[in-house]
Amino acid sequence: MDFNHYHFKFGKHEGRDVIWIDFIYSIEYKNALKKRFPSAKWSNSFKKWYLLDLPTIRKTLGLPAKKMSVKNLNMISLANQKALELYIEQLNLKGMSPHTIRTYTSEFIHLLELLKNTPVDELSADRLKGYFLYCVNSLGMKERKMNGKINAIKFYYEKVLHRPQMFFDIPRPKKPSTLPKMLSKKEIKKIFDAIENRKHLLMLQLCYGMGLRVSEVVGLKVEHIDSDRMQVLVAKGKGKKDRYVNLPVSVLGLLRTYYLEYRPVEWLFEGQYGGQYSTRSVQAVFKNALKKAGVKKQIGIHGLRHSYATHLLESGADLRFIQELLGHHSIKTTQIYTHVSNQNIQQIQSPLDNL
Repeated sequence: MDFNHYHFKFGKHEGRDVIWIDFIYSIEYKNALKKRFPSAKWSNSFKKWYLLDLPTIRKTLGLPAKKMSVKNLNMISLANQKALELYIEQLNLKGMSPHTIRTYTSEFIHLLELLKNTPVDELSADRLKGYFLYCVNSLGMKERKMNGKINAIKFYYEKVLHRPQMFFDIPRPKKPSTLPKMLSKKEIKKIFDAIENRKHLLMLQLCYGMGLRVSEVVGLKVEHIDSDRMQVLVAKGKGKKDRYVNLPVSVLGLLRTYYLEYRPVEWLFEGQYGGQYSTRSVQAVFKNALKKAGVKKQIGIHGLRHSYATHLLESGADLRFIQELLGHHSIKTTQIYTHVSNQNIQQIQSPLDNL
């Protein structure tokens, strides 16, 4: 489908945000539109075709993302509203992911709402420490939440106001030392056997078989699959880094069957309304499969990636090799799997057995 033949406008239809589609009518253009976007609908009242105004649709059409709307903006003073505007603008200029922008903005808004008419630019380090202590002691925020909050507020003072090292002496909560949750090979097979939908099965098999993050799975494009070299390009993974991973031989048959059945155009896994499949939908697929397989562990889809790394280590793969496949910046991140692997632990005999 050549988008140059179509013109897009944002609007409303039956109370919903939509994208109107104008084009010189021809059967060819109409069929191309319906083939690329099966969810496209005709409005009898407006005599136009339209798509729901969704982030995935905008991205596919090359349209600008929706500007973030802030609820209860009246609870933020006018001076701090300007600070918020500059903050969101700088997040976008830095090329932060949509998830990071939402998270950082939410944390910054929480501070601005509490400040009322006090300008955020005039806060001292001591006042900010007091705010962080309030979040911990009065609101009961935990380590991970607090680290995210400190990073979000650091961003404003250091990247918007250009005040380096302003928070250098702010104490950060210590992260609990937890090990990654994982599944056994037997449990993973049970999960895969419980899935009947080819598309769902392929998504989870690629998560485990290539150690991908869920965001990397939905970010795969058809052109990224190189079945001749049996490699897959993971483009702009975490930290916006590219890397290659090996395509499992066992998944090749399912991949070809899936392609012939679904005929994806750009994204390997397309959503109901076109564009990328959503990460939440893949997570839901995993949760449903977990339940159907009767696996009782409290674990998320990221556990497939943890299991991939652990099982590679147990099969004798080099830690540096695993680091490269996972796309870890530091070997220290990969070393955590040595604490999960039972490769060497199984060889140790308890002194109880020798009594």
